[in-house]
Amino acid sequence: MGFLLEQVQLDALDLLYVLFCGSVAGLCRGFAGFGLSALVVTSLTLVLLPVEVVPIALLLEMISSLVMARMTWTAIHWGLLKWLCVGAAIGVPAGVFLLKIIPADPLRIAISLGVLIASILLFLGARFRVKESGPKNLSVGLISGVANGAASLGGLPVAIYMMAAALPAEAVRATMNLYFLILDAYGTGALVLAGLLDQVTIARALLLVIPVTLGIYLGNYIFQRSSATHYRYVVLVLLMVLSVSGLIKSFT
Repeated sequence: MGFLLEQVQLDALDLLYVLFCGSVAGLCRGFAGFGLSALVVTSLTLVLLPVEVVPIALLLEMISSLVMARMTWTAIHWGLLKWLCVGAAIGVPAGVFLLKIIPADPLRIAISLGVLIASILLFLGARFRVKESGPKNLSVGLISGVANGAASLGGLPVAIYMMAAALPAEAVRATMNLYFLILDAYGTGALVLAGLLDQVTIARALLLVIPVTLGIYLGNYIFQRSSATHYRYVVLVLLMVLSVSGLIKSFT
């Protein structure tokens, strides 16, 4: 036990907290197809520095996407995914550039507030009549890329767009899963170049693989036994929680 605590540089109580947070984040990821990195960053920054947590979240997102690939592969909306990735490839560098010239908090507030309002309206039964199309998919990918590069919130615009377009739950979950694998592989490559993946970070990520994976399988089990209506409401509540977390983070 002492050797493990030394490798991850945590005390016993913090270790239990980190494992619990990983399990909950994995559960949400397995059910909804997104939310892991936002939940990991929000919860683990209570015991670790943000610069230590973000690389862990990216590594866990990639591992989670690989774990879920077999569960979701046949339901992927390839047309949507293609344009999301093209838009994100353009948007991520633009977001990083924006981060250099303006603070991240104003953009995080704008994205979080917009997603929160849209989530509440959709939860209350509003219909935005959004019809999916190539140009719209590309635009959402661009917005997602900018949000990810500047504020690490790339998943929220995509999730709310897919909810507004009323896509099937299986397609939402599967497409988000592979999209995150591609987007986070991009981000992880940048972290490697920046020298932010050290031995302790990798040890902490490996520590969380088991609880996150168990959470994913439990989340997938619940998803398989849930209705499309249940999925929609749970995802909208999750989006509200993540949006409020983003607002709290910006004002503290």
